[in-house]
Amino acid sequence: DGHETVEKVLIHEPDVLLLDINMPNLNGIDVLRRLRDLGVDTKVIILTIHDDKEYLLETMKMGADGYVLKDSDANSLIRAIKDVKEGKTYIQPSIASMLKEEMSRKDEADEEQRKIESLTNREYEVLTLIAEGLNNKEIAKKLYISEKTVKNHVSNIFKKLEVNDRIQAAIFAFKNNIKKI
Repeated sequence: DGHETVEKVLIHEPDVLLLDINMPNLNGIDVLRRLRDLGVDTKVIILTIHDDKEYLLETMKMGADGYVLKDSDANSLIRAIKDVKEGKTYIQPSIASMLKEEMSRKDEADEEQRKIESLTNREYEVLTLIAEGLNNKEIAKKLYISEKTVKNHVSNIFKKLEVNDRIQAAIFAFKNNIKKI
């Protein structure tokens, strides 16, 4: 079980530990956490049936050195052990592609957030009104500013959001859940 695993690792100090997530009393994630909290530098390969990116991300953040599915062939497991022993990180290729997609989505979301943060408060306000379908004249009236000032704000919004028209700006606002402040 998990408690026994921690005990054995402390006694035997293995170079590499194959650690199952599903264990009685203390699961593999908690074992990994405990080992890292204790400063144990044994390399850890998570061995699991879970091909869920959440498990992968959580265990890698906690310091796992590898992640292998239980249905892997012997050669994959051997490769994982050798790589991890040499100081490399090993993620089963089928999971690695899923992780790459997730990281790509996160990068895209971060970029969208940077664009939003680049807007001034007034530009943000104008964007919310564009998303409501108001034209420049209506926006000017609502915000008590000139129509020329609205045009300048709209132009800046297009540049910062990298869009070409009001429809794209409105779609960006809806997609990113931009609401009135």
